[in-house]
Amino acid sequence: MMQKITPFLWFDNQAEEAVSFYISVFRNAKVGKVIRYGEAGPGPVGSVMVAEFELEGIRFTALNGGPMFKFTEAISMVVDCKDQAEVDHFWDRLSEGGQPGQCGWLKDRFGLSWQIVPEALPRLLGDPDPAKAGRVMQAMLQMTRIEVAKLEKAYAG
Repeated sequence: MMQKITPFLWFDNQAEEAVSFYISVFRNAKVGKVIRYGEAGPGPVGSVMVAEFELEGIRFTALNGGPMFKFTEAISMVVDCKDQAEVDHFWDRLSEGGQPGQCGWLKDRFGLSWQIVPEALPRLLGDPDPAKAGRVMQAMLQMTRIEVAKLEKAYAG
């Protein structure tokens, strides 16, 4: 089935580098069609204009569109992780050259925001006991990378 909506990522001139990086981070990833600028420009001849790629079954498009637009935290990619090992893998790789944020958020070296979320987090935050959920929230607010063991300890009281 064709994917109806595709995230389209605007880069200044790092689309090819970004695609290579993202492909190296995710196990189920591949590069698709790559279109390069020709003599008509506006980019340098032979440089990537548009590159399609896939991460974990989701198609993306990367464009070298110039410096007019930058990423903001208003849009982020969420990586759902089964355990701490996955959280650590994605946090370590995606934050290389980037900036850690609060509560599992980070910006990668291209300025794209990511949320690295263990499956335990929404389960613990959604507990019907407001005291348990509140302790988990307070623990999470102290974290950059989410630490499942600390969340579970807070949950238990």
